[in-house]
Amino acid sequence: MKKYQSQLDAHGTEFLQRKKYMLSLLDTLNERRQTILETSPSAINRLEKRGKYPARAKIEKILDAGTHFHEIGLFAAYDMYHDIPGGYPAAGTIVGIGTVSGKKAVIVANDPTVKSGAWVEMTCKKNLRAQEIAMENHLPIIYMVDSAGVNLERQAEIFPDREHFGRIFRNNAKMAAMGIPQISCVFGFCVAGGAYLPGMSSDLAMVTANASMFLAGPFLVRSALGQDVDMETLGGATMHNAISGVADYEFANEDDALEWIRDQIAAIGTPSASPFDRITAEEPAYDSDELLGILPENLSGTYEAREIIARLVDGSRFQEYKPKFGLTLVTAFARIGGFSVGLVANQGKSVRKQMPPDNHGQPQPAQVQMSNVIYSDSANKATHFIMLCNERRIPLIFLQDVTGFMVGKMAENNGIIQDGAQFVNAQANSVVPKFTVVLRNSYGAGNYAMCGKAYDPRLIYSWPTARLAVMDGGIAADTVLLTKKNLTEIERTNFRQKLVEKYANEASPYYSAARLVVDDILDPRDTRAALINGLEIAANNTVLPPFVTGVMRM
Repeated sequence: MKKYQSQLDAHGTEFLQRKKYMLSLLDTLNERRQTILETSPSAINRLEKRGKYPARAKIEKILDAGTHFHEIGLFAAYDMYHDIPGGYPAAGTIVGIGTVSGKKAVIVANDPTVKSGAWVEMTCKKNLRAQEIAMENHLPIIYMVDSAGVNLERQAEIFPDREHFGRIFRNNAKMAAMGIPQISCVFGFCVAGGAYLPGMSSDLAMVTANASMFLAGPFLVRSALGQDVDMETLGGATMHNAISGVADYEFANEDDALEWIRDQIAAIGTPSASPFDRITAEEPAYDSDELLGILPENLSGTYEAREIIARLVDGSRFQEYKPKFGLTLVTAFARIGGFSVGLVANQGKSVRKQMPPDNHGQPQPAQVQMSNVIYSDSANKATHFIMLCNERRIPLIFLQDVTGFMVGKMAENNGIIQDGAQFVNAQANSVVPKFTVVLRNSYGAGNYAMCGKAYDPRLIYSWPTARLAVMDGGIAADTVLLTKKNLTEIERTNFRQKLVEKYANEASPYYSAARLVVDDILDPRDTRAALINGLEIAANNTVLPPFVTGVMRM
């Protein structure tokens, strides 16, 4: 593969202006991150008086020194629970992927400083996401339990639908059948249905001073049965280790319990060889800092997608597939972190498609194709490329900046629906690991075809420039206004403004991250590391089903 020859002028006015804009977005991102990460000193003091560590400190203590914790869902529940004082930072649960005793593992830690670790809808969704990652990648999962159970004032959000609380215990059982180790340690409360999570794990430990597990706490037992019983007798660590046998280990303090977690992960056998090819990694030839100056400040400005790829892949080398065909999509083979990968990226600038001669053999002018739009030829190219990667067991990476499929008379006459359907069919049936980064626009069916959340990416991230919606807010407003015949001009203006503002809010990457539509919002410079982490965890699952698409309309 040849090194890409960058044309980016990292000292030019346009680059510096774009970088300034990106840095302003990153300032906002970092400020909001810091707000979520902050825990009140008084809450920490209360934990310390009981001999307890904050949730993030516990995670830090089990990670291998010098390794990174790739957090999932930091922005979960962000700006959602306005009726609850202080909101629900990170949905009251910390989830991520880290290296423990030399092995990748999913880590879930309840945060007792957020409403005593009680669960709301987004807490449940975040825990389900953690289990999904563990199952897809066959990773061991560590539960650090310290939760008061379901927030009873919001029970309808979490019970009894398919993706509600009970799904967690269903997943416990499924993971056990898959042979995925589940290591649980109860550090504090573990109440009601929540007790089934550690109760269904492979190994269960409890910390003597603070841990308790029961289906009904002392108050509910008194109310229901008239029994007066204290916490330890009802469900303390000693009782569950010595009498009920529910727990397997008891530790006097959290340090011993955390060391036990590391020992359990260390004892897990090494997985079989990965089905994905990997060689020694090589850094890109171009500085990742230059990623900050590529995207325009507005959603319609243009750029060269290959400049982004060159700053993500090993040695800035990649081999394009069909480089002269389907020009609004860039498809290429490359390596990231030594892994062989296939990349599919929307092109950020308009291109000129060469047209065949007319019926008299006379040349025809080139057709201009708009940036970020998927045309029939691009859809066909991507479909074939996805099939190639599945045939060759090559993981796929999608870089989204898509406003949708091409529309209009010519596009429909040329069968854009059929071509798009083939693209989505291949995407839906793909079996290799897929990873998605939303760079800018992610609209409509383009989101689906380019591996949006509905199409099972192992991990999905966005940049702070991302916008996810069914379409652009202005276009949506103008479309709706065509159906409203009786509004005055002032009413039409007000209606349009409100709908555009609504779309702007709901298309924000923070809105999507709060609802776990994306796993995190990345500083562009961290994109390569996030993708390498994803590829490493995917390599842990050594079994891939056969790739079959079934009937595809041709």
